[in-house]
Amino acid sequence: MLILQTTLNGLVLGGIYSLAAVGFSLVFGVLGIVNLTHGIFVIAGAYAAMMLYAKFGLDPLLAMLPIAAVLFAVGYAYQRTVIQWAISRASLVASLVVTFGVAMIGRNVLQLVFGPDTHTITPSYSFSSLTFGALQIDVVRLVALGASLVLLVILALVLKSTHFGRAIRATAQQPLAAQLSGLNVRNLHGLTFGLGAALAGASGAIIGIVQPFSAASEVAWTLNAFIVVVLGGIGSPAGALVGGLLLGLINAYTAQYIGPSLTQAAMFLVLVIMLMVRPNGLLGNAFGESR
Repeated sequence: MLILQTTLNGLVLGGIYSLAAVGFSLVFGVLGIVNLTHGIFVIAGAYAAMMLYAKFGLDPLLAMLPIAAVLFAVGYAYQRTVIQWAISRASLVASLVVTFGVAMIGRNVLQLVFGPDTHTITPSYSFSSLTFGALQIDVVRLVALGASLVLLVILALVLKSTHFGRAIRATAQQPLAAQLSGLNVRNLHGLTFGLGAALAGASGAIIGIVQPFSAASEVAWTLNAFIVVVLGGIGSPAGALVGGLLLGLINAYTAQYIGPSLTQAAMFLVLVIMLMVRPNGLLGNAFGESR
């Protein structure tokens, strides 16, 4: 039964990884930007959920909505100003340097405001658990997994069935053709980046009730998002889900059967293997067919 419990823990953790990475995957697929400030948006969402819960008693799952709205606006403004400025005056490579610098600034600002200590959010159901035969799962992890899957499904439906989603896919596949068709490509890039920031903030609210977090942990969440994209593929919620579940299982199995101190090494090993064997991920690039 130990292997079943480990598998269950890995799948639950993987669902959270998937939501945390899908915004990174979307921005990477549509804009071609490796957004190194992604982890800042995730941790900012966690801190915002902590503040809303401490001051107003607002459950982190409900706090996802205002947090996502605020970070959507921040992400949109950030892309239309700082990132667009870097790309227009230099190249996409310059955006890598710019986002790295902004991530460093953001981490230090969060440390100044909230301190370097580790924080957690503990709603009323944090210490409850459910038992299914010999398997046991914490209610908070089950709720976090459910919320993550719901948001991933909503995003998939938006990308597939709405005019906004079709415009994003057209812009990602053929930006020049999309612009000639009357789409405002720069505005769509800003909206896509804002959507990625909103999803990252929402995932931060979920992460805050599942795992301890600090300003310094933003690096780990950016790295996790990159590994998820390499594993699952670029630009689609399905790819993020596959990559996140695989990463969760890798972490769980490594921690249980090899040693918790070697989980990072196992992640990097799988990353290198995937880059050599299948660099586009298991599901490939969702926006690459028409390029």
